[in-house]
Amino acid sequence: MAHTLPPLPYPYNALEPYISEEIMVLHHTKHHQTYVNALNAAEASYAKASTPKERIALQAALKFNGGGHINHSLFWKNLAPSAAVNKGTGGVLRDGAFKTAIEKTFGSLDNLKKEFNAATAGIQGSGWGWLGVNPSNKQLEISTTPNQDPLLTLVPIIGVDIWEHAFYLQYKNVKVDYLAAIWNVINFEEAEARYNEAVGASKL
Repeated sequence: MAHTLPPLPYPYNALEPYISEEIMVLHHTKHHQTYVNALNAAEASYAKASTPKERIALQAALKFNGGGHINHSLFWKNLAPSAAVNKGTGGVLRDGAFKTAIEKTFGSLDNLKKEFNAATAGIQGSGWGWLGVNPSNKQLEISTTPNQDPLLTLVPIIGVDIWEHAFYLQYKNVKVDYLAAIWNVINFEEAEARYNEAVGASKL
């Protein structure tokens, strides 16, 4: 089965003023679509490969484009129209197990934002910032991955794209402004659902 570009769960202009419509259109229809196309091509070539050498040669393309598809598919669901401009529920963390875990681990949501943004802004070049659950102890942790590498050591709860194509048209080279703004459109309801699944709360 070929991979396809998932539709956005909101209109392209729904995340304004924090992420512009122009960025969303380019990011979704051009960048993500390119990863999907290249992943399908790499998988087709892998299926036809007849030697280990040929298969090994395709690993980089599979990792890069597969990671790009996985990460972006998560990223779109990770965002929601902002409550701060009366468009939706983005940026609102409700009382519950996820909020309790954030406060236990980081002291407050504001402290989480500070630590997350500092770690993510520190990425050299392109990559992703993550809040995830450690599967061994069920604790929240902040992590980063380079390029389009998917998060493999933690269960991803929130992921933020720090590639320039995610923000440059609007925030230029000021990554910290983009990182400050994006919390206004973080879909904490989606994050809470992922958290509950990761810690097994949904099975209780």
